Amino acid sequence: MVYVFLAEGFEEVEALTPVDVLRRCGVDVKTVGVGGKTITGSHKIPVTADLTENEVTFDGLDAVILPGGMPGTLNLEANSTVQKFIDYAAENDLYICAICAAPSILGHKGILNGKNATCFPGFEKDLLGAKVKSDLAVADGKIITGKGAGAAMEFALLIAEKICGKEVSDKTRKSLQCQ
Repeated sequence: MVYVFLAEGFEEVEALTPVDVLRRCGVDVKTVGVGGKTITGSHKIPVTADLTENEVTFDGLDAVILPGGMPGTLNLEANSTVQKFIDYAAENDLYICAICAAPSILGHKGILNGKNATCFPGFEKDLLGAKVKSDLAVADGKIITGKGAGAAMEFALLIAEKICGKEVSDKTRKSLQCQ
């Protein structure tokens, strides 16, 4: 199970691209509304989440995905359920994926210490202890980070590669015309 946490002000492209790509790869992905079932993104697009934060469990969890956007990133970081799921994923060597401003959440928690990571320009100072890269998407162990909305497809395909394998990711890349 992969949870994509959505908080008010999330970046729509960064949240929904991984959902779409991973579902094409056959991964069980659920969006999780932080603060309710319908969450409005930073560009005023309301999205109805599959679950609310009160309905999520650790059972079968494989990965946590944190989209960026403002104030979505701040709202994710302030939420105790999101924090518990990040901690659980870190303690159990599960995938933790964050894009745009959201890698700052991982930096603040010390999860990026010694890891290669990327983020939206201007948030590098928040990636405490990270080796900051300029790549669109970066994987270092079970930590996957993305640069921003324009990198959402590369971020999603990198997550797919790590969770499903290169063959499945490449097949999906080809079907999406991302060659």
